[in-house]
Amino acid sequence: MNSMYFTEEHRAFRQSFRDFLQKEVVPHIDKWEKEGEVERFIWQKFGEMGYFGLNAPEEYGGLNLDIFYTVIFLEELQKVNSGGFAAAMWAHTYLAMTHLAKEGDDRIKKEYLTPSIHGEKIGCLCITEPFGGSDVAGMRTTAIKNGDSYVINGSKTFITNGVYSDYLVVAAKTDITLRNKGMSIFIIDRDTVGVSATKLDKLGWKASDTAEIAFDNVVIPAANLMGEEGKGFSYIMSHFALERLVMGINAHARAEHALEYAIQYMSERQAFGQTLNKFQALRHKVADMASEVEMCKEFNYSIAKRLNEGQYIVKEASMSKLLSTKIADTVINECLQLLGGYGYMEDYPMARMLRDSRLGSIGGGTSEIMREIISKIVIDKKEYKPATD
Repeated sequence: MNSMYFTEEHRAFRQSFRDFLQKEVVPHIDKWEKEGEVERFIWQKFGEMGYFGLNAPEEYGGLNLDIFYTVIFLEELQKVNSGGFAAAMWAHTYLAMTHLAKEGDDRIKKEYLTPSIHGEKIGCLCITEPFGGSDVAGMRTTAIKNGDSYVINGSKTFITNGVYSDYLVVAAKTDITLRNKGMSIFIIDRDTVGVSATKLDKLGWKASDTAEIAFDNVVIPAANLMGEEGKGFSYIMSHFALERLVMGINAHARAEHALEYAIQYMSERQAFGQTLNKFQALRHKVADMASEVEMCKEFNYSIAKRLNEGQYIVKEASMSKLLSTKIADTVINECLQLLGGYGYMEDYPMARMLRDSRLGSIGGGTSEIMREIISKIVIDKKEYKPATD
């Protein structure tokens, strides 16, 4: 572990979290993958151990630790070989809870953030729409003010934790005549009348519940507005950098895990009188993959350090997501090839890794969107600035 970024305390945390996952999570993964649902007890155990509060404020039950605890959290989650389980955990912590911590008032933090940290409530973030995709400013879901209430109508899709979560952090248009400046953020209880969810069947991430969510004349108190009305777009954009870095870290971690597994397999599997790790063509392929993964990892660590220091890292986080997810897909595909026919068998972990990895270049903004953002920065000299209060 690179001492430029990780201390002895980080190393101890990594080992304890790894042991926790092996004991409490890994024995249940195949069941959760099959059933498409993560059982509630594990959320509570994560909460008891403080894993949901690593970067959360202390006054609401968090630990307020530096970002490299988050890096370790994300990396180790990838090693249980369930992209769906990992997504359920980090989408709760770094998507839904991020908005609670940054835009929620004291009441919202006490009612939602604290129990989220304790694993007593599960959250989801609802931005993507069936007709919108990456065009956040073009969303159609509306929140119309009516006295002391807002009335929500519309739909969201591809929402991680969208079926079994207890609350929803929802972006909606409070002024339909505007694009990005007419958007706001709300918190909505799952059992509110008019909220319904349909579970989606996916290629990978089987353990996570991904949903299309409908809002049919959903009435919520005006106090459920988070932050200021009309500033929702800037809030979303300010948190996208973290989400993209999360996706980049996930990618380098799963690629590294796949490569480690393939190397171990090559040391045991024999062909033509010797183990596979003695064949030069395969050794050089591993060398290429290991180099690419290491470059991604070091780049992501450096971005994490800058984010931890308060720098605005839109360009770098977009580059991280673009390249890390692309390299992860390539590496995992090549690692499957190294296993030969066994790589194609469900009894071996690589088939699931391949399916789960494929979402990396889609979720949180597609690779095409990442390229456009990067193009605007490096060609058009566009400057992205953090949201102002």
